Amino acid sequence: MYKAITAQEAVKIIKSNDRVYIQAAAAAPQALMNAMSDRHEELRGVEVCHLHVEGVVKYADPKYKDSFHVNSLFLGKNVRHTLKAGNGSYTPVFLSEVPNLFKRNVLPVDVALIQVSTPDKHGYCSLGVSVEAILSVIENAKHVIAQINDQMPRVHGEGLIHLSELNTFVECSEPIHEFAIAKPTEIESKIGDNVAQLIDDRSTLQMGIGSIPNAVLSRLGNHKDLGLHTEMFSDGVIDLILKDVINGNHKGINAGRALTTFLGGSKRLYDYVDDNPFIEMRSCDYTNNVANIRQNPKMVAINSAIQVDLTGQVCADSIGANMFSGVGGQMDFIRGASLSEGGKAIIALPSQTNKGISRIVPFLNKGAGVVTTRAHVQYVVTEYGVADLYGKTINQRVKALVNIAHPDHREAIDKAYFEETMK
Repeated sequence: MYKAITAQEAVKIIKSNDRVYIQAAAAAPQALMNAMSDRHEELRGVEVCHLHVEGVVKYADPKYKDSFHVNSLFLGKNVRHTLKAGNGSYTPVFLSEVPNLFKRNVLPVDVALIQVSTPDKHGYCSLGVSVEAILSVIENAKHVIAQINDQMPRVHGEGLIHLSELNTFVECSEPIHEFAIAKPTEIESKIGDNVAQLIDDRSTLQMGIGSIPNAVLSRLGNHKDLGLHTEMFSDGVIDLILKDVINGNHKGINAGRALTTFLGGSKRLYDYVDDNPFIEMRSCDYTNNVANIRQNPKMVAINSAIQVDLTGQVCADSIGANMFSGVGGQMDFIRGASLSEGGKAIIALPSQTNKGISRIVPFLNKGAGVVTTRAHVQYVVTEYGVADLYGKTINQRVKALVNIAHPDHREAIDKAYFEETMK
């Protein structure tokens, strides 16, 4: 009844001026993406829309700008160049609201390219390591093409799609994109220590992928009864789950489960989540819904930033006027944690860049985006300590943030702030 075709045949459905949505992160379907890219000579004006995708993105090459235009809902390193090259754009949006772009037909989708597991005996495939907004895309796209991969793990939750919902599918067997998280530096380890001290037993955690989240997780081995309600996680949580440190027993929603919408890391992670009932994948309008997040008592949101100014404004999506990443889910979780009973909203970052430039600044750089406002921030953490900003006046905030800046910059940023504000 259901028959696979080749990737080259499958992408023939894509026409010039179509909008194509690609499943995000480690689930990005490489065979379909490459087959579409190979049609660059015959296609014109195709908009390729997605959150961050891992792997090779040939369609993002500026030499194909007449064929493909990249519309990023969150910028990854592999497409960041498209903004200046003229073959890409960025759409600011909270991760929690991305599904609404498709449900409300703000971004009508002609073709969806997805990657799924092999079907079970009932014909259901798993969306595997990335659910994000793809359910709303599938529901509203005119044509859905799936790359069925026998190496895609079957992950529990709502990320299931029946073969009958696929217009076309291809079959492949290729490893899911892996990436290793670098061992935390001495500075990141100190930040991890400072953040870990803010986390109480029975807290529920949100943290992303990277050295600082891993540094925090490595310090939680003696904690008890933690939960996980996040938008993404990596290998760092596995050992804490196996030691029963993370068990979800005291969560206010989805108790007894680790909740997420993305996964990314090593094969160990993908093997661990395969058919594991403890891991629950949900759409990002569920995981990142503030009303859901706040139901977890002692919700702790740990996010990072590019700059924080002395009043507490957080720039996390741009370097000055140049877009670097995106709004993502930071505000969803900062707000949800703030409203949680006993919750804590934390911004954690090194005090300076690798080039010695302070990241605690008198004023954000010209053109910098404010992802999290000064009214939303509770804690800012660097390797030099914790600044508790909640309920603090501007002058109190300035003093607290100067105290956790790098010692080489404290006097200068304090002076620059007051000279400007006293004019």
